[in-house]
Amino acid sequence: MNLERLRTLDALARHGSVSGAAEGLHVTTSAVSQQMSKLEREVGQRLLARNGRGVRLTDAGRLLADHAARILSQVELAQSDLEAQRGQVVGELRLSAFPTAARGLFPTALAALRAEHPALRVRSSELEPEAGVAGVVRGDLDLAVVLDWYNKPMPLPDGLVKAAILDDPADVALPADHRLAGRAEVDLGEFADDEWITWGEGEFCHEWLMFTLRSKGVEPCVGHRAAETHTQLGLVAAGLGVCIVPLLGRHPMPAGVVTVPVRQRVRRHVYVVWRADADRRPSIRAAVGALRAAGEAIG
Repeated sequence: MNLERLRTLDALARHGSVSGAAEGLHVTTSAVSQQMSKLEREVGQRLLARNGRGVRLTDAGRLLADHAARILSQVELAQSDLEAQRGQVVGELRLSAFPTAARGLFPTALAALRAEHPALRVRSSELEPEAGVAGVVRGDLDLAVVLDWYNKPMPLPDGLVKAAILDDPADVALPADHRLAGRAEVDLGEFADDEWITWGEGEFCHEWLMFTLRSKGVEPCVGHRAAETHTQLGLVAAGLGVCIVPLLGRHPMPAGVVTVPVRQRVRRHVYVVWRADADRRPSIRAAVGALRAAGEAIG
């Protein structure tokens, strides 16, 4: 059986649709359909069945997809071992980071990788932590920079390895004329009457903020939502509320905004994850080293 066709079947099983598989493999939907037709002819069985306007795997398709996942994992291990034996940082590396990490870490880390390992092609993207982890699990990404908070860890699936990048302190950002702007430190419970500027509904950082404020006896009043830190800070500068602002990716701070540390020392843990079966790849280790060096320069 052709390895690329097994890879296509594996992508179909993981993504659940032809369009999702095509996006994950960076090919067209017609290319996915063609590969699956060829694989069906190779094995002499139907692997896909129509399901409304989409498709689903048949029993034979699911059985072969399970084998394909194991075969591809062994191929990844073999490639990792060969790279380790050769000891050269080459090939392509796909990685993601959540927005403030992409802003705060990628320029330094990726420039260092390019300078030190010119034969390595790095492809980066900005993704929220949950999407980055899912991309690594699916095999669409090699590494993802993700986070959790000091009081709310993010669960990781089995089969992933992680390495710490930095502990990122977070303060409260206030308008310069806010009643608490001159304080040396504040307690989150003191913001019971303030409007909060936060992340999108359902995002990990938003859920953390709601959890943390409620644990302090504050039922948060959310006035505005923005994914980008500097959009949040712009709203703070306009006097529209307060927000939590980590150190990573916050600069330059807009005029009219001050930051005050939280008495309980709020921190997020920033780390990078990758698949255990790729652990020995020199390119993975080089990227982790570059990200750690960029984190040390900030911390």
